[in-house]
Amino acid sequence: VQVVESGGGLVQPGGSLRLSCTASASISSIYAMGWYRQAPGKQRESVAVITSGGSTNYADSVKGRFTISRDNAKNTVYLQMNSLKPEDTAVYYCNADTLRLDYWGQGTQVTVSS
Repeated sequence: VQVVESGGGLVQPGGSLRLSCTASASISSIYAMGWYRQAPGKQRESVAVITSGGSTNYADSVKGRFTISRDNAKNTVYLQMNSLKPEDTAVYYCNADTLRLDYWGQGTQVTVSS
């Protein structure tokens, strides 16, 4: 499975971005798709996950601001990010968890700065 992220960029505090992750396989057959991020000097952390059953889970730091969703017909998972803060600055990675293996994208940079 290959996953490719897009949609990162530079945004001012309080702004919004939508990240996209397109998979080379049917995401309806993948156990879970998730977004992770890694800021400079920090460990990679989970941001949001959506299972094939539609359950979602969010990091406390993004609850109420970020929304993960998916379009099975397009094999794409989205991360809508609103009310962005400077501390959201990181490289955002898409993950496909098949239970047997994890697949990662190359990452997309999100920078929140005035």
